[in-house]
Amino acid sequence: MNSKQFLMWGGVTLLALGVIGFIAPNLLDKTLYFDSAENYAHTILGIVAIAAAYVLTASTQRTLVGIVGIVALFFGIWGFVVGGRAAPNFYGVTNLEFLDNIVHLVVAVWAYLAMRGDKSMAMSGG
Repeated sequence: MNSKQFLMWGGVTLLALGVIGFIAPNLLDKTLYFDSAENYAHTILGIVAIAAAYVLTASTQRTLVGIVGIVALFFGIWGFVVGGRAAPNFYGVTNLEFLDNIVHLVVAVWAYLAMRGDKSMAMSGG
């Protein structure tokens, strides 16, 4: 996995989450609730990620993936901080539930591994 693949697969996943969120916001009841702010964010970020996989240079893709990883890490950690607060618990904009936090932490690790994949591909000449 490299940064381009991360952007492509991550973008497709985000776009799907955004669309699913608009269609079935209570898909997993309160375990994973999709509010309008999350749906718009997922949809827009998914489209941007897919476009970035095709438009940006490899170096810029890697930088973007690093930024995504840091942002995902922030939301993953901050979600646990605000987890006990009434919804919407993230500055009145959206709600971060336990599963959201886990997904954000997984995305942060995935981004890190994708960036490492860039390095291993460069070292192998691929």
